Amino acid sequence: MTNREEVPMENKEITKKDIRKAYLRWYNTVEVSNSYERMQTVAFCYSISGILKKLYDKKEDYVKALQRHLNFFNTQGIWGSPLLGISIAMEEQKAKGSEVADEAITGIKTGLMGPLAGIGDTIDWGTWKPLIFSLAAGFSAKGGIAGFFICFMFAVIPFMEGFYLTNLGYKLGRNAVSMLLESGWIKQLITGSSILGLFMMGALSASTVKLEIPIKFAMGGSTTTVQAILDSILPGLLPLLLIVGIYIFFRKKGQKFGRVVFALLGLCLLGSAIGLF
Repeated sequence: MTNREEVPMENKEITKKDIRKAYLRWYNTVEVSNSYERMQTVAFCYSISGILKKLYDKKEDYVKALQRHLNFFNTQGIWGSPLLGISIAMEEQKAKGSEVADEAITGIKTGLMGPLAGIGDTIDWGTWKPLIFSLAAGFSAKGGIAGFFICFMFAVIPFMEGFYLTNLGYKLGRNAVSMLLESGWIKQLITGSSILGLFMMGALSASTVKLEIPIKFAMGGSTTTVQAILDSILPGLLPLLLIVGIYIFFRKKGQKFGRVVFALLGLCLLGSAIGLF
């Protein structure tokens, strides 16, 4: 008798607890086992190993399943989690007797790990991280303790993202990622998050960056300052020009943060010494 005939099919059913355990393993180890040869392969194999052991009771089948997931794998930890759910769904169908080729399982992972990494980097590292940390910095600059707790949102939000995407990948199987990409809601999410981030960065720049010209001169029988004239034209004009200048520098010269920091430090020291700023 074969393995599938010996084991009742109900014993091969994957539960929510199994998926949750697999995701927790993935979340906690995804960046731990990185190597130049296989990158996140060991973490992925470890994450799915408990489910594979449940699906394949014969040692040779279990070993073959593990070997399927030992190929090179590298993606973004959170948005790569749908591939964990998809792999679980495909392995479950294969264990139940469906004609699921080994190449199909590895091909799905290999083909989609790059696109999902790009989406994850854009949303988590390019949008959520600067948005949350900038918001926390704004609260902390005013002496509030809320900024300390806001930082933890960057741990909570991606964690919940990954948990949802893992379950979504399992429910929708191999069609999960293509459905997500074709539906267009990821593009809308990226666009909306970018717009929100721009609003937040603009508000934080205006309220946090302080740059004034205190030079006084007489005009119309009274004394005024250069800053008062600039404020009458557009409040916060100097901080805006400074931020725009830094942005243009980054666009042309690349993200050379050290140069910008030292240039701003030198400019502020010189301006304060001669009374310009």
